[in-house]
Amino acid sequence: MSRMSQIGENSHRGANPLGLIAGQGTLPLETARGMKAAGHRVICTALSGQARMTELRPLCDRFHEVGLLRLNQWIRKLKAEGCTQAVMVGRVGKSEMYERFHLFRYLPDWRTARVWFLRVKHDKRTATLLKALADELASGGIELIDGRPYVPDSLATEGVMTKTQPSAAMQVDIDFAWPLLKRINELLIGQALTCKEHEIIAVEAIEGTDRLIHRTGEFCKRKGWVLCKAANPNQDMRFDVPTVGVATVENLHQHGGGALVLEVGRTIMLEKERLLKRADELGLVVIGKV
Repeated sequence: MSRMSQIGENSHRGANPLGLIAGQGTLPLETARGMKAAGHRVICTALSGQARMTELRPLCDRFHEVGLLRLNQWIRKLKAEGCTQAVMVGRVGKSEMYERFHLFRYLPDWRTARVWFLRVKHDKRTATLLKALADELASGGIELIDGRPYVPDSLATEGVMTKTQPSAAMQVDIDFAWPLLKRINELLIGQALTCKEHEIIAVEAIEGTDRLIHRTGEFCKRKGWVLCKAANPNQDMRFDVPTVGVATVENLHQHGGGALVLEVGRTIMLEKERLLKRADELGLVVIGKV
């Protein structure tokens, strides 16, 4: 058996410590619980100013707060604990990264500078940036792996997941918008769009889903519009899995949305049971599509 095969087998059995690079939100919390349930020792590097430190710390065997722009520090902390693999989850605002680099509020270390000024010098799209980050971590001995196996119950499943069912008009909009979103995904434009009565209202760009919802509410005063969200076909699921939460459905309801359509197996639903219960309370439909 090769060394890499041994590493993979040992990691699967939980024999080795597993790193957790934690950003914003509750997904790092759910992932840490899943990693522990799988028998791993959880070694967390929590991104300063991003992760929920107080909630995350007791879920981990070892906990380190690290700088957002300090890749070499991430690597050193993980390797010192014996990690060769890590899961990176939790959102980090791309617009915030741009701001920090341009204003130099936080001086990046040499690895981060190499990613930003050399690896992605002429192409700073999210997918390119994250791939470069993963390559830089790998060059330091830390392999990023897919975190979805540690949160299987949080993934979107096929069909209507709420008790609330879509109206006939809503279903027509879903059937119209979903194939268009897939085409947009192929062009790497965004991960979501909104639709009402066969009109595409808005397409997600760098601003993220919450701001897309707000923008749609401004454009479309008629209630019951549809939000479709899916990953790009070549999206690297090791570090960029589309994610929604309770706040998403509350935001959707507040701005007049009526349905949330998610890609099966490639979208994480944070606090899934609570999310679906809240959607039913608000009269929203949540559907999984392939």
